Amino acid sequence: MPRLLLVSNRLPVTVKVEKDSVAVVLSSGGLATGLRRPHERSGGLWIGWPGDVSRLSETQRTQVEARLAEERCVPIHLSPSEVSRYYEGYSNRVLWPLCHYMLERVPRQDRDWEVYRKVNERFADLVARHYQPGDTIWVHDYQLMLVPGLLRQRLPEARIGYFHHIPFPSSEIFRTLPRREALLKGLLGADLIGFHTVSYVRHFSGSLLRQLGLDTDVDRIMWEGRQVRVGAFPMGIDTEAFESLAKEPSVLEEVASLRRSAEGQRILLGIDRLDYTKGIPRRLLAVQRLLEREPAWRGRLRFIQVAVPSRTQVSEYATYREQVNELVGRINGQYGTTQNVPVHYLYRSFNEKQLAGLYRAADVMLVTPVRDGMNLVAKEFCAARPDDDGVLVLSEFAGAADELHRAVSVNPYDVEKAADAIEEALEMGEPERRERMRALRAQVKAHDVHWWVSSFLGRLQGLPSVSVRKFQGATEALEVMKSAERLALMLDYDGTLVGFARRPELAAPDDALRELLAKLLARPDLFVSVVSGRPKETLEAWFGTLNMGLYAEHGLWSRPKPGDTWKMLEGVSAEWKDAARPVLDEFAARVPGSFVEEKSASLAWHYRQVDPEFGALQSRELRLKLAETFARRPVDVLPGDKVVEVRPHGVHKGRVVEGVLRGLPPGTRAVAIGDDRTDEDLFEAMPEDGLTIHAGNKPTRATYRVSGPEEVRKLLAALVAS
Repeated sequence: MPRLLLVSNRLPVTVKVEKDSVAVVLSSGGLATGLRRPHERSGGLWIGWPGDVSRLSETQRTQVEARLAEERCVPIHLSPSEVSRYYEGYSNRVLWPLCHYMLERVPRQDRDWEVYRKVNERFADLVARHYQPGDTIWVHDYQLMLVPGLLRQRLPEARIGYFHHIPFPSSEIFRTLPRREALLKGLLGADLIGFHTVSYVRHFSGSLLRQLGLDTDVDRIMWEGRQVRVGAFPMGIDTEAFESLAKEPSVLEEVASLRRSAEGQRILLGIDRLDYTKGIPRRLLAVQRLLEREPAWRGRLRFIQVAVPSRTQVSEYATYREQVNELVGRINGQYGTTQNVPVHYLYRSFNEKQLAGLYRAADVMLVTPVRDGMNLVAKEFCAARPDDDGVLVLSEFAGAADELHRAVSVNPYDVEKAADAIEEALEMGEPERRERMRALRAQVKAHDVHWWVSSFLGRLQGLPSVSVRKFQGATEALEVMKSAERLALMLDYDGTLVGFARRPELAAPDDALRELLAKLLARPDLFVSVVSGRPKETLEAWFGTLNMGLYAEHGLWSRPKPGDTWKMLEGVSAEWKDAARPVLDEFAARVPGSFVEEKSASLAWHYRQVDPEFGALQSRELRLKLAETFARRPVDVLPGDKVVEVRPHGVHKGRVVEGVLRGLPPGTRAVAIGDDRTDEDLFEAMPEDGLTIHAGNKPTRATYRVSGPEEVRKLLAALVAS
């Protein structure tokens, strides 16, 4: 298999100082466990932060470096300031709450962005230094969202994967982030972007559409001439290891001890990091509500809540801990007795054996986060129940809910219904408990962490060979144009000379563009034509006084010189309009903000003012309906930039080229500049020595690429200056 370069914020190790020596202990977490096998088999490297080693002596640091090298781990050392601002700051004060839909926790200013960007650059530089041709790179999680794009700049032909381990929020939430475009473009550097659930994939696609105008075709996006794939790959756990652990004699002894101590009581269990996304306060309120309305459960219920310390240096977490402590105290004060309290709150870490004992002793497991990317605790509970007993109560806002359908589903925001779900779980009969648990265990076993790794890597490494077409830019194009004796410029208008406006009539030429065109036309060695989808009346009003060729409605109408009569292509019929117009009018009526534009021989449905996600969905539906309606008629249905156009077959910009070049002096070099699908016809019809320039990042047959209208204008201005 190809060598694998794993990239994550933390290395899968813990550095422990023991008197004069240091030890590097391998982590046993889900990600470390799942990736250890391909890491070892491929002879690859794992790149990440080893933790704070700044206080170690020189000798100790040398020992750590040697031990990390043995494990094929490559450390990136971060200063305390970088950890504070890149990790605790931007990653966990901005991205973490935003991705978990908690906008009120996002700081008013993202002061740590620059440090986040620079640390991502450091990661990318380190990966690039260790990269060998043929390697597969797999980047993990929200702390490194810029790394795929940075790697693509450094290693254009590399095979790069990225996995997002937390929720990806809806486009409405993500659009509130000031650096939204930079983060999306960073992720688009990958060849495959993975999420836990289909809904996160949908949210990501919606953000691409809303922020970058990129439409996702099922599971792929075209970006800068590459196909980027997206997919849902729900992460699993090491099921076999957890099941084996739950059968060990020492664990079974702990289970028996727990049950003896809770004799006559039903055990509820919650195990979470003490994080505000885990829903612990609402869970406590649901338990309180059950005890309040059902006195029969008082004294018969033991709720064990394990809260693993998390981000103890962050003030928001300290406040959250106080809130949880206060709730626990209130419930125990109200419903506790001298012999028993209903809530046993344990604020500390547990090892895997202790967790397995708790899982197996519990009657009901409460996994009720208010938002969670996946939540592996739910899967660990199922794996640790080889007795096929126990009930899982699972939040519908956990990623695991998409898979674990036989859990008791609950909305953690609805305290009353959450109390109902707990009571349902406590009173569930044995046959139903076992039927549910067998189904849950079958799912968890079939989709364990090793399945997750192999499915993602199999998809990534099975993609077609990464071949990035290297486009030349404005500088190279200018040099070629300067070397020509004469030039015939064929310029698209919308998206090429001007940016798009909310309505077509608002994109009229500005004074700067008029001045630029006048300077081009003043050159005796330049012939200029505008080749546009606009109606002839619009082009005549805007450019009729200028000494240049005008070609309207994608070449349907031609007027080579001022004063010439506009001529239409022969043999073009518009009889199909009567069948198409009602269809477009129907969509304009049902999609607020959209409208129909009628030209002499074409119809266009515009949806630039429509919500991007809804508009894209309606555009697809309209194209399908039109394709069905005109399947056997000489009509083309053409998707454009926020527009669907219906036009006669055979009318396209490519038919303009011959007319533009006819009669021009020998040695005249043709240059075509455009930005969308209609301009590809123009590029295809160019003579062999013609120069083709694409404005934007769509797939193109053009030889040169510039970023958009602003760079097109700079190129033309430089041509005038030369």
